[in-house]
Amino acid sequence: MEIDYIREFVTLADVGNYMEAADILFISQSTLSRHIKSIEEDLGAPLFDRTTRKVVINDFGKIFLPYAKQIMNLQYDYTTALFNHQNNISETITIGAIPVMAQYHITDVLADFQRENRNFKVHIIEADSSELKEMLRNEQCDFAFIREHDDSDNEFVKIPFTTDHMVAVLPSSHPLSSASSISLEQLKDENFLFLNKGTYMHTLCVNACKSAGFRPNIAFTGYRAENIISLVRKEMGVALLTKKPAVYLAGPDISIVDVTPCFTTTISLAYSKKKELGNAAKHFINSVKARPKL
Repeated sequence: MEIDYIREFVTLADVGNYMEAADILFISQSTLSRHIKSIEEDLGAPLFDRTTRKVVINDFGKIFLPYAKQIMNLQYDYTTALFNHQNNISETITIGAIPVMAQYHITDVLADFQRENRNFKVHIIEADSSELKEMLRNEQCDFAFIREHDDSDNEFVKIPFTTDHMVAVLPSSHPLSSASSISLEQLKDENFLFLNKGTYMHTLCVNACKSAGFRPNIAFTGYRAENIISLVRKEMGVALLTKKPAVYLAGPDISIVDVTPCFTTTISLAYSKKKELGNAAKHFINSVKARPKL
């Protein structure tokens, strides 16, 4: 039984939808379905009850799930133990990350890696995606967790980490606050509160509004999403952010509404194709690959 298949089973069990799980895992639905079928054949039992809209983990799957998670954890534990025994040397790696590290559990990745690899030193830099790419080019950092909407450039090696999508952040008093989704065109007359000009999210939001047929009236730009959400709460305008940070920061009197069309972003671990990877760098890559996709 492939350990990668087990990781895919855990992800599908968590989200209950083949399309969403496949997107998180960056594989096709048919590949995911084939891998789950392979596990079921190995175990001799179905793990999910399937309907036309979703999959629900059944009793067999519920029994297997905690063991599947243990297998994933054990794999990382034994590879880490073997690696540290074989490479009892001290190295430093510099890792850049976008400001929303906690919201995407990047802080967990960094803390776990440092705790489990005391012989390596980790230096962390926080910056916007565009700045992080420049740091990679100039060899100011070894790795960077970056956000992209269009993954078409091949300048860096990229390991997909997670995905997210754009939402509208509205005060709870807003007429559209209870909608399940809204089009950007419905917000064309609003005052917008954006992250600073020059940031990846500012560019994405402005371009999204232009594609909806209007130029946004930008009433505020700032570096911190917390301040933007606070201003939304005080009815100073509306914001466009990605969903996971918005949910993490929202608090009372805030509504988070999906926008259409859907603007999806990918968080990836990137590093230069020209970079010669040391022991610490190789082990960090393996630790990121070993984590379940969120």
